[in-house]
Amino acid sequence: SRFTAFNFYLPRGSSFSFSIFNSPFSIPLFYLCVMIDQATIQKIFDAADIYEVVSDFVSLKKRGVNYLGLCPFHNEKTGSFTVSPAKGIYKCFGCGKGGNAVNFIMEHEQMSYVEALKYLAKKYNIEIHEREQSEEEKQQQSQRESMLIVNAFAQEYFTNTLFNHAEGRSIGLSYFHERGFRDDIIKKFGLGYSLDQRDALYNEARAKGYKKDYLLSTGLCLENSNGQISDRFRGRVIFPVYSLSGKVLAFGGRILKKDEKMAKYVNSPESDIYHKSHEL
Repeated sequence: SRFTAFNFYLPRGSSFSFSIFNSPFSIPLFYLCVMIDQATIQKIFDAADIYEVVSDFVSLKKRGVNYLGLCPFHNEKTGSFTVSPAKGIYKCFGCGKGGNAVNFIMEHEQMSYVEALKYLAKKYNIEIHEREQSEEEKQQQSQRESMLIVNAFAQEYFTNTLFNHAEGRSIGLSYFHERGFRDDIIKKFGLGYSLDQRDALYNEARAKGYKKDYLLSTGLCLENSNGQISDRFRGRVIFPVYSLSGKVLAFGGRILKKDEKMAKYVNSPESDIYHKSHEL
């Protein structure tokens, strides 16, 4: 489900370990949880008016169908912070922050997802119903979080390759410069380059302990019938696809060399964390 919330009623110092790598990865226990039921979460999302939520903290002026104000997330003299009631989102064109009402409360008030839901539930007089998470739901949540972590690694790897590898600079970076992209813009949007090698990303990820299963389930790598692994985006400039809250959900890749046997554009497949109809 797109809207799932969790909370543990345990001391905030507690932690638990699960493995997304070959070695255990520890996270605070309070990020996992008892679940707020789906109907309540949907009710909160339906009730939370982005204009009402943001205007509690930001002075907004109507500009056409939208509202404009000074961004609360960075210092600016000219307003570049836009709120769209019709779309239910906010977006700052200065610092890039954006999202829905829940994202705004999380970012502005430094709250967890569940804390933000409870804040909005209180604002709109919605009673919170919670239930214990099933084993299947725990496993699904763990898998989604692991996939997001692997995608975040891949994005950093692609950007690092673009700027710091000879092939990345000579092919990928020169392409972006020819297209008028400045380095600060490239870094801001996390653009990158995947080496024209069969399994460069796969080998780097495995060397750092990331699991093969997640490299395949995110679509970063492919496995043929003989068990041979290859990088999906090899030899391509990379464009990450972000959620409104800034998480890397997927990638798009454009090949630069002329090869009629290769598709010009390749995109991540749909997965547990990426649904094209929802994100694009």
